[in-house]
Amino acid sequence: MSQKSAGLARILGRGDVLAVAFGAMIGFGWIVLTGGFLQDAGTLGAALAFVIGGVVVAFVGLTYAELVSAMPEVGGEHNYVLRAMGSRPSFITSWSLVLGYVSVVAFEAVALPQTMLYLFPDMLAGRLWTVAGYDVYATWVAVGVVAAVLITAINYVGVRPAAVFQTIAVLFLAAVGVALVVGSLVGGDRGNMEPLFAGGAAGIISVLVATPFLFVGFDVIPQSAEEINLPFRKIGLLLLVSVALAVVWYILIMLTVGSSMPVADLAASELAAADGMSALWKSDAMGTVLVLGGVAGILTSWNGFLIGASRLVFALAQSGMLPAWFARLHPRFRTPSNALLFIGGLSVIAPFFGRQTLVWMVDAGGLSIVVAFAMVALSFVVLRRREPEMERPFRAPGGVATGVVACALSVGMGILFLPGMPAALVWPYEWVILAVWWVLGIAFVVRVPSVGPGQHAEGRLLATRATR
Repeated sequence: MSQKSAGLARILGRGDVLAVAFGAMIGFGWIVLTGGFLQDAGTLGAALAFVIGGVVVAFVGLTYAELVSAMPEVGGEHNYVLRAMGSRPSFITSWSLVLGYVSVVAFEAVALPQTMLYLFPDMLAGRLWTVAGYDVYATWVAVGVVAAVLITAINYVGVRPAAVFQTIAVLFLAAVGVALVVGSLVGGDRGNMEPLFAGGAAGIISVLVATPFLFVGFDVIPQSAEEINLPFRKIGLLLLVSVALAVVWYILIMLTVGSSMPVADLAASELAAADGMSALWKSDAMGTVLVLGGVAGILTSWNGFLIGASRLVFALAQSGMLPAWFARLHPRFRTPSNALLFIGGLSVIAPFFGRQTLVWMVDAGGLSIVVAFAMVALSFVVLRRREPEMERPFRAPGGVATGVVACALSVGMGILFLPGMPAALVWPYEWVILAVWWVLGIAFVVRVPSVGPGQHAEGRLLATRATR
């Protein structure tokens, strides 16, 4: 029996899956970015941008839903591209996605102490150094390091504790969302929502380019598919439900916060959603409650992407594309322990680099995620044409056309990151991050075993054994 089939515990239920995916998509960006979104596009313009972004992600999500039901194996995208196009394209896709996941995990390790600074403005002590113009303090770093150790430890001892933690945090986050909606209905002013549209098409695009980073997270479901104890068709359906919930969440945030205060005041706020909540309820305490909801969002995103990143690294090692050390399963906890320690270790050191460098990393990771989306959509099209009889418990409506649209939309989103475009990566910092990441990737790609299209599952394991 293979290590893969004997190892990972298939124990996650419906609620666990929704909590992991939805929580991964709802991080902290909705608190700090809302004011800028409303200023750039207007209240309805910002909401429309999330509708458009949601449509893009929904098309991509349909391809994922079909593929995860057909290949419910650890590593998700890694397996789909391997079966459709072979080992080298699979490595390119997976390596891109690892950067995207790691960037989110590292960013959350910085977002948490930055949020605590809002709650405890006098917490800074023990200045260490300055990175990219940002002063790094020992107390600030300590918050991120301690949290990173705790979240890694929770994941290390089992996927069940990680899922329970995720569910509790998501429930609190949902309660905060309900409080925001109620506050808007009671204390909101439609006049504050003016202008409904601002900046024309450019304003909507400026919000739209942020949606890949804000919506990414549904794809942690495919990463942990071998740990989900549900009929395969339901796994695909839950993936789509998680996307729909995230779209509704972000639209409601735009509308409720937009009704709380004049746009100019929200744009000038460091945490617009928190100040909006305070205004709606006429209570500073409610603003603090919303910030705590932001903390919950940080933790759920962090936890979800730690699950996803560790499983993807584990799958890469299983295929012989990364050193076998990363493929170790803990004999008692049945978790990819070494992969978790590696990703967790990166989140431990992230706070030492301050805030700005991590922002650069997140931008570079956003482009990498879009690249992975395009490759999955292309794999969907290839497999629909080459293997029409492949068992697909969930079949995406529209067939090949859905995959073509998903691929085209993903490529279109990726173009927005190129020089001269609205979301162009910052030169030289963010391009250097990509270059360094791919130089490291080249060092691994030369040892990637040659596995052609159509060689899946057992082909992966045979290739792995051949390299050990």
